[in-house]
Amino acid sequence: MIFTGNVKVYIALGDVDMRKAIDGLSSMVSGVMRLDVFAGHLFAFSNRRRSMIKILYWDKNGFCLWQKRLEKGRFRWPSSREEVLQVGQRELAWLLEGLEINQASAHKQLAVSYVY
Repeated sequence: MIFTGNVKVYIALGDVDMRKAIDGLSSMVSGVMRLDVFAGHLFAFSNRRRSMIKILYWDKNGFCLWQKRLEKGRFRWPSSREEVLQVGQRELAWLLEGLEINQASAHKQLAVSYVY
């Protein structure tokens, strides 16, 4: 998956019934998460055991549903009181690699407006 820099990643915290496909997940994005499912952003979901992730996104003229199932181990799914967590694409990549989305030693993104 290659996405431009303006694509946002939204993680649905908690667990989702992985029998849900495009229609069920897109309804969750619109209804529960209250986000625009057609915006082209990535919406990530996990099962209770944290062994599977599904990512839903709209691509120009149709939905795409990407899935990764671990044969061994668990994803380090974040927990929070919020229902939705917005992260960057690199944090999603870390999550898919089995890492925490908060890497203390990672360089922080800077908002720079001038050059020395």
